[in-house]
Amino acid sequence: MATDVVVPALGESITEATLGQWLRHPGDAVKADEPIASLETDKVALEVNAPVDGVIGELVVSEGATVEVGAVIARIAAGGEAATNATPAVENRTAVGKAEAARPPEPVTPIAPAAPAEADEGSAAQTLSPSVRRAVLEYGVDPSRIKGTGKDGRLTKDDVLLAAKTGAAEARAPQQSAAAAPTPVAAPAASGDGRKEERVRMSRLRQTVAKRLKEAQNTAAMLTTFNDVDMTEVIAARTKYKELFEKKHGVRLGFMGFFVKAACMALKDVPSVNASIEGDEMVYRDYADISVAVSAPNGLVVPVIRDAQALSVAAIEKTIGDFGRRAKDGTLKMEEMKGGTFTISNGGVFGSLMSTPIINPPQSAVLGLHRIEERPVVRGGQIVARPMMYLALSYDHRLIDGREAVTFLVALKNAIEDPTRLLIDL
Repeated sequence: MATDVVVPALGESITEATLGQWLRHPGDAVKADEPIASLETDKVALEVNAPVDGVIGELVVSEGATVEVGAVIARIAAGGEAATNATPAVENRTAVGKAEAARPPEPVTPIAPAAPAEADEGSAAQTLSPSVRRAVLEYGVDPSRIKGTGKDGRLTKDDVLLAAKTGAAEARAPQQSAAAAPTPVAAPAASGDGRKEERVRMSRLRQTVAKRLKEAQNTAAMLTTFNDVDMTEVIAARTKYKELFEKKHGVRLGFMGFFVKAACMALKDVPSVNASIEGDEMVYRDYADISVAVSAPNGLVVPVIRDAQALSVAAIEKTIGDFGRRAKDGTLKMEEMKGGTFTISNGGVFGSLMSTPIINPPQSAVLGLHRIEERPVVRGGQIVARPMMYLALSYDHRLIDGREAVTFLVALKNAIEDPTRLLIDL
């Protein structure tokens, strides 16, 4: 008796998704609640779990197909049933009424798993996401020798980059069988002069991000104002208390906790930065739901810290840390990505010196943080070296005047340069 695997509820107002990748293939044994496929929606990637123990019998849709909530995407045979009748033939039965449904079904090509390390031959084969496979091929590392930090020990792109940087996972010898080598997402096309191109289909999430950012440029009267901030006092406070902070709260003390807290205070002083335009009305809020950009295997995602103005620095750091871990695992929920009133994006972790961030509609402003580097500044008539960071505030000039944008940045700068202000609400 086969059990249908269906697309789960995806969240309010979301009725369809794209099947990004099959994590298990016909003939594979699975256990209940084990991930067997990944879905991509307009906002986030998520996994579909096996409803029962058994063997994958049939994949009903192919990777890249559009699937609706409740649609059958696979069938699982009972554990004792033979899997010989299972075929990878795929029928796209879920896009009824769509143009895709008129095309003949495409076969699913199973992805060859990476060969396990010799010291651990009995371990299960790894399933690599497209971005991880590309990184493995690009840097020539052996994925079986890398310890994964993702969900269920799965490899992430960051794991591969770290291994490549440290030389901890050199590629196997050439005699490794071709079947065990990771397969690229799309075969590069070589031209006569040896140059290559690779075409990779944009994910649904990336398409949505592109659409929303272009919409922001076309709709908002966007302008960016800059300032810089001396990070001396925050660095000193972090250095002095980081061990005690981690011991008491179980989380590391980072810079984002200070900036989120300082931003909440500045938003209170300049409420238009936390407002939005809806039709011909301006909506002002007495709360701050801060969207923070965190890195995920498929790119940046922007979960929301609810009522950040009421949270301590410790609570903010715990929330951001939890977002980061679950973004890496792909377990962030749809509702956690909605409803932010102001965004903070930290390009400094990637080495950015300066940028002009784009507003995340329907918000009216976004704060860009950048890398900290020592620069010469004048203090008390003397030229001294200080750890400085550039701040960038992009805002919708229809709602926020230049004076208000500068006032916001100055308030933020003052709070960071004198963290005592965060304690006494100045």
